[in-house]
Amino acid sequence: MIISMSDILCVTNRTLCKEDFFARVEKIAAEHPKAIVLREKDLREKEYKELAENILVICKKYEVPCILHRFVDAAIELGAENIHLPISVLRTMDEKKKEAFKIIGASCHSVEEAQEAERSGCTYITAGHIFVTDCKKGLAPRGLEFLRKVCESVSIPVYAIGGISRENIELVRKTGAAGACVMSGLMRCENVKETMKGFEIKV
Repeated sequence: MIISMSDILCVTNRTLCKEDFFARVEKIAAEHPKAIVLREKDLREKEYKELAENILVICKKYEVPCILHRFVDAAIELGAENIHLPISVLRTMDEKKKEAFKIIGASCHSVEEAQEAERSGCTYITAGHIFVTDCKKGLAPRGLEFLRKVCESVSIPVYAIGGISRENIELVRKTGAAGACVMSGLMRCENVKETMKGFEIKV
C-alpha cells in the first residue's frame, strides 16, 4: 500500500484536457496525489458511471484513492468507498447510504456550511473559491482569511479550492488547511510530473 505524502487533491475536468483523458488521469495517478476527485459535472448518471468504472481501475492500479462525485447510487453500485457531494446533495442524503462510504467530502462556501458538513458526517471538506480563477469568472474570491476561519471552525481536514498554484500553495498551507485541490493546473499542463513537483511540501 502506497501512502502519499502529497496534500493535493486532483479534481478532474476532461473538457480541459489536451490529450486522451484516461492517459492524463494515468499520468496524474502515477505521481500519487492525495486523491483524484472524478468531478465531470456535465455528465448524466449513466455516462458518469461508465466513465467512473474506468477511472476506478486506473486509481486502483496506482493505489491512489478515487473520490466519485455527486451520484451516490452509482458510486454504491460500483462499490466505491469515497464520495464528494455538493452541500445540497449532502443535505438530502439518506443516513443509511452514508454508511457505504469510508470518505465523504462536501463543497462548502461558508463557515456555516463547513460546520453543517461536519455535523452531517463528512470526513473532509473543500472550501472556496480562494483565489481568482477562470472557473468562477467575475466572482470575487473569498480569500485566505475566509479559508483560515473555515479551518478554525471545524475539526475535519479542509482543502482549499479555486486558483491554487505553485506560487500560492504555501500561503494556503499556512492557514491550517490540510491541502488544496488543483484542476486546470493538472488537466492543462504540459508535464504532469513537473507540475506535481511544484506542489511538493517543503520540509
